Amino acid sequence: MQEVNNFLIFIDSFIGSATWFPYALLGTGLFFTIYLKFPQIRFFKHAVKIVSGKFDKKDLPGDTSHFQALATALSGTVGTGNIAGVAFAIHLGGPAALFWMLVTAAIGMCTKFVEVSLSHKYRTKLDDGTMAGGPMYYMKNANFTFNGKKVNLKWLAAIFAFATVLSSFGTGSLPQINSISSTLLATFGIDQVVTGAVLAVLLALVIIGGIKRIAAVTSKLVPAMAIIYFIGAFAVILFNYENIIPSLIAIFGDVFTGSAATGGFIGANIAYAFNRGVNRGLFSNEAGQGSAPIAHASAKANEPLSEGMVAILEPFIDTIIICTVTGLVLLSSGAWNEKHSNKFEYSEIEILDKQYVESNEEHKNKIYLHINDEEKLPTYSGELKVVDGKIQNDDFTFIHSRSFADNIMVYKDEGLLTDEVFTGSVNITNGKVSDDRPIKFIGESLVHSAPLTALAFKRGFFGDWGQYIVSIGLLLFAFSTAISWSYYGDRAMTYLFGPKSVIYYRIVYVVAFFFAAFQDTTIIWTLSAITIALMTLPNLLGILWLRKDMKKTIGEYGDFFEENFPGEDHPKFK
Repeated sequence: MQEVNNFLIFIDSFIGSATWFPYALLGTGLFFTIYLKFPQIRFFKHAVKIVSGKFDKKDLPGDTSHFQALATALSGTVGTGNIAGVAFAIHLGGPAALFWMLVTAAIGMCTKFVEVSLSHKYRTKLDDGTMAGGPMYYMKNANFTFNGKKVNLKWLAAIFAFATVLSSFGTGSLPQINSISSTLLATFGIDQVVTGAVLAVLLALVIIGGIKRIAAVTSKLVPAMAIIYFIGAFAVILFNYENIIPSLIAIFGDVFTGSAATGGFIGANIAYAFNRGVNRGLFSNEAGQGSAPIAHASAKANEPLSEGMVAILEPFIDTIIICTVTGLVLLSSGAWNEKHSNKFEYSEIEILDKQYVESNEEHKNKIYLHINDEEKLPTYSGELKVVDGKIQNDDFTFIHSRSFADNIMVYKDEGLLTDEVFTGSVNITNGKVSDDRPIKFIGESLVHSAPLTALAFKRGFFGDWGQYIVSIGLLLFAFSTAISWSYYGDRAMTYLFGPKSVIYYRIVYVVAFFFAAFQDTTIIWTLSAITIALMTLPNLLGILWLRKDMKKTIGEYGDFFEENFPGEDHPKFK
């Protein structure tokens, strides 16, 4: 498993976590923001009117209403990124990472407007009467030209569709059930295998009904889960009201310096905070990834831009509202920079040669440079001598989850509630545990993802009951995301291999969903970063190529609107 994780990290270093990736994402969104004259601001009020049904007409082509399409797309984005992803971003990059998540969302509102409009414009009606759309269809059907000659981009469409299938696992299925099962285990003690099995059956029952059943379920789940989550979140924020202003200062004050060390948090430089914030921001709202256009393609509408308007609201709701609330919970509660007792995952363990002391500022600075990839330190190779669970060596430094690990105990990992303490030697190679015996390390370190959010929710008016709100919210958020992404995957499979391939895809999707419930979370998060990039890059290339088409579409919508709704207050489309 460690070899797999190392390989994924290697691949991720070239795409999902590469320094150029967030610049490509933000650069495209910023280009369209300026090129189209800030549509996310100009059209925001109009978008609210559209999703409320103000301009709906009967007998329009499509399978779902504007609201159902929005709910389906939101259910695909409102998931672990809002609960676990925000906690992971702050864990890695500090409060400044949340700022970059918000910037990504503000710019992403324009990106999503463009990709949804173009995908809706070039959607296709299938033989069974349902609508199919998404970037692969505009890449196939749009009039791409280069030097006056038509260019066939079916190859790019195939790459995107294949990446969508992969991403349906890496974004929509695996991290969702993994976060659910981890949280239910920590909160209720429910075995991860049981969680995976029960939810896999429920998932199968929903997705077999196709987009209409998916839309019916998600349009009810999204409002319900938002209400539950906000009640719990504001119970924490208001309980810690004196920390609201300091939290906001931390978010915006360290933007151009990186987040300083505080508590058990060693600190993060500006590059790390920027990269992690943008990466998690994309994982949260998926702007530019090309996933939401697949859901919006089912909406009943004649004018593609009307659905693009609806899409403007997604990053605003998903990231600017929900992720900000989650971030304030984490920061105001103080849980994010405190060490908590937890079981150490091998993939997050790093054992350094020589002993470094956290209270020594010089030592702490060396660790800061090391974990922020500025100046790497030598890693430890050898044996850890353990007696009654306590490590006897003093010639190493144990790092877990980007923090100094304290009060470490070693146990035999026998899958029991109370395991026997370990006595013997543990093999370490290049800073990693290389011992094949079932051994686990339990100690105090920073935690991240859903477990961190659950800890933060306990520090409010509801006390320990707050963690149950996270568990319920995560269950609803993440499960609805898995439902929506199954639809994205089956549309991609339909494009690549035809409708008959969908049943086989759904079977694999449900099986993978089950097994991911009890796998290493770090591996799954790394996989998600890779699959996001594999979808995003072809989509960004496609929408940039069709920039003039997009501007023309806005003008055509303006003409349509003035003709059909004369005298109606509307923004200037030209």
